[in-house]
Amino acid sequence: MAGREDRRRRHGAGAGGDARWAEELLDHLRPAGRDVHRVVTWLAGAVHATVSLQDGGTGRLLAGTRTPLDEGLVADITAGRIASAACEDRGRHLRLVRVERVHPAPAAVLAVSRGEPFDRRAFDIVTHTAQVVELLLAGDESTAAGQRLRRATADLRLAILQLLMVEDTVSARRVAAGLWPGLLDTDTACVYVVESSPEERDRVAEECLAATGERALVVRCPAMDGHVIVLSPCGAAGEALRSLVERLPGTFLGGSAREGLARTAIAYGQAVSALAVARFRPEKAAAYAERTRPERLMDPAELYRWTVRVLRPLDTLPHHTRAELLATTRLGLEFTAVNTAKVLGVSRNTVRARMDRVEGLLRTDFTDLTVRAAVHLALNTEAGLRQQPADGGAERPGRTGLAGLLAGPALRTWAGDLLGRLDTDTRDLRRTLRTWIAVGGNAERAAQTLGIHAQTVRDHIRGAEPVLERQLLTGGGDLYEVVLAHLAVGDLDVPRLCGTNPGHPDAPVHG
Repeated sequence: MAGREDRRRRHGAGAGGDARWAEELLDHLRPAGRDVHRVVTWLAGAVHATVSLQDGGTGRLLAGTRTPLDEGLVADITAGRIASAACEDRGRHLRLVRVERVHPAPAAVLAVSRGEPFDRRAFDIVTHTAQVVELLLAGDESTAAGQRLRRATADLRLAILQLLMVEDTVSARRVAAGLWPGLLDTDTACVYVVESSPEERDRVAEECLAATGERALVVRCPAMDGHVIVLSPCGAAGEALRSLVERLPGTFLGGSAREGLARTAIAYGQAVSALAVARFRPEKAAAYAERTRPERLMDPAELYRWTVRVLRPLDTLPHHTRAELLATTRLGLEFTAVNTAKVLGVSRNTVRARMDRVEGLLRTDFTDLTVRAAVHLALNTEAGLRQQPADGGAERPGRTGLAGLLAGPALRTWAGDLLGRLDTDTRDLRRTLRTWIAVGGNAERAAQTLGIHAQTVRDHIRGAEPVLERQLLTGGGDLYEVVLAHLAVGDLDVPRLCGTNPGHPDAPVHG
């Protein structure tokens, strides 16, 4: 019995001996342990050797410690003329094994160098490790290819959104048709913004794709790290996204009204505005159409005539230049120059140059919040009115200016009700807000005027936000509505928009 057991022990050693190495090697194929570098390091320890894994084509070290190799031998292995090789050089025993990689990458070479000859155990470990490395490399290549595809697809979605932001719907449809046929075969769509933490955004974006059945344009916002923008022509997307934010903690949803594709930038601003409301609601979601907008309380024909007159200085520009300037300024009034640049895919200097050009043509000062609110109103009206109202041709005396637009009883009632919400607060939030607006939204200057600390001013403005259900400190459409309310009730002076600047290089020449 002892002789038989001894023979069985010697046979086991000849077949590879202790099989624990196989279990350890298999552990590297588990999802948590798939790392080529770890496998190469493990092999070096298992056979007491120096191990390198290099690209057979370029010689680039992929893992391990670089080992001098015979170039001719490496070329033969890489070309497939031989699968492996063994040699001895200066007392070192070397074994080279071909490792296949996903086409078109050239094969890799696993080189193991040690002071002792390779016994059967070491031979088996090297051979099986090469197979594991091959599997891991294939998995890495597949993963990398998938990541490249996802990045390319995400970049394409962003490019389509940026085209829509500058009203180039023809190009946007052409780009989208290749990968998402029929996605933009619509005249109208809704824009949603889903907010999460930046760390969770990728997962939320995938959830949005799944929730909308990939029948929507889902874009990771280039300006806000925690935002996912969803443009959907399908009405069911809103409910799907509402259900999504209900079950995902720390997420909020803002949605626009249904708008024409050329008004995507407007819809985006609406969605961001609604998002500010969603943060104060238990259901964590809000839609832009859920509250009254001041422009809806104005006479459409008068609003049209006023808008045409305000923007007339831009009418002499080529159509594409005019559209580009208006789209950029519209977003620039909603967001910072940096964020506008990210959304449009241009530099912030380009954004500032375009807005400076519009500011010069209109003879305005965009540091004045009342001016910004008025121009924002005109730009949004221009984008919304694709044709003149039926009675918009004739000029009516008296009520064609901004003051006249704001004098309507419905608008004044709305403004009084909105600002009246602040009257019950003992901190006199209304006075702080009015002063802050009057000095261009500058907390330090408002503090000097009021005789309080700048942080107190910010705290007051922040305290007014949930009461008004509008985001104020970040600027944009919410703030401009509140500014218009102050103008309507007479708490602030109505700005003058003077029209054409005769000294501007773009101004028309009159004979």
